[in-house]
Amino acid sequence: MMRTLTQTLLFTFGCLIAASSHAEVTPPPNLAVNAYILKDFNSGSIVAGYKENERVEPASLTKIMTAYLAFEAIQNRYLKLDQTLPVSEKAWKVEGSKMFIEPNKPVAVDELLHGLIIQSGNDASITLAEGIAGSEEQFADLMNKKAAKLGMKNTHYMNATGLPDAQHYTTAYDLSLLASALIRDFPLDYKRLYSMKEYTYNKITQPNRNRLLWLDANVDGMKTGHTESAGYCLIASSKRSDSRLISVVLGAVSEASRAIESQKLLNYGFQFFESTLVYRQGQPINALRVWKGNEKLVNATVAQDVYFSLPKGDYARVKASMTSQQPLIAPVKANQVVGKITFTLDGKKLTERALIASKAVESGGFFSRILDSIKLMWQ
Repeated sequence: MMRTLTQTLLFTFGCLIAASSHAEVTPPPNLAVNAYILKDFNSGSIVAGYKENERVEPASLTKIMTAYLAFEAIQNRYLKLDQTLPVSEKAWKVEGSKMFIEPNKPVAVDELLHGLIIQSGNDASITLAEGIAGSEEQFADLMNKKAAKLGMKNTHYMNATGLPDAQHYTTAYDLSLLASALIRDFPLDYKRLYSMKEYTYNKITQPNRNRLLWLDANVDGMKTGHTESAGYCLIASSKRSDSRLISVVLGAVSEASRAIESQKLLNYGFQFFESTLVYRQGQPINALRVWKGNEKLVNATVAQDVYFSLPKGDYARVKASMTSQQPLIAPVKANQVVGKITFTLDGKKLTERALIASKAVESGGFFSRILDSIKLMWQ
């Protein structure tokens, strides 16, 4: 049985409640692109979007998934950074952007990652794909399986490069999921590689095509893309203090335009929205009475950090209410769901999260259990 606790928890604990006049939400800027999305990394909330669920051609933004699977292969010790991979004739002859690897000269995985991420090399993409899965076609199967696992419901891959194919498509929303997943799951790899402004291989130095790395010190990645049919595309990630925003712009008219429109979108998010940490993973939220246990109380907490991204000023009016399982009878397992916490803004539900027990509580002794049973009869 669930009962509502009489206490209502306020995020602000009474500090900012006086500033509760409703704030108008400033609309996002008009952008000269085919589709876009702006996402708060911490909360996963969508700050702004336009045609974010329409199918588009991802071009070289595809290489974020190629990099994700390469990082995963290294993490699982299937590949090593200093391991060399052979260069096939297919990789050598591929059209489009290259890092200029050669068929009779095996290349280290770490060099291929640099060529993939900084130089956007199609030859590096195919070589990594073949090294991981045996062929680019089999690698595309892995890409599609990973996309499904990440919740990318409107994405389908046919290759590791992003070269045009009628069955190779995604959406701005799905790309925001992928970008967030790579930063979340491989933060050290992201930090090491995605902010590099240039890379030299085979005595050829190529700049990172992400112009925002030069224009905005807060931008630390991610990836550009371009084909005639896709237009100019850019996924950018910007971190200011503890807040991170991810922008996806698709179908800009030029290389300069995709950078300008991306910066407009990021600036809009940071100027008019704020990302706030409400509860940390494992932080005690409320102590719950435990009956028939060797301890009388257990802390209720959340399994993951709870963030909100809201228009500036709205956070002061957010409230949280908690329901808990009562009576809570031992034994209680660690991480067992013991209730839920619901967040509202001006009476409208924002979201809810499960509350879990912070630790296990074992059954108490015989006499303490009998005593609690008698107490429960009178409650």
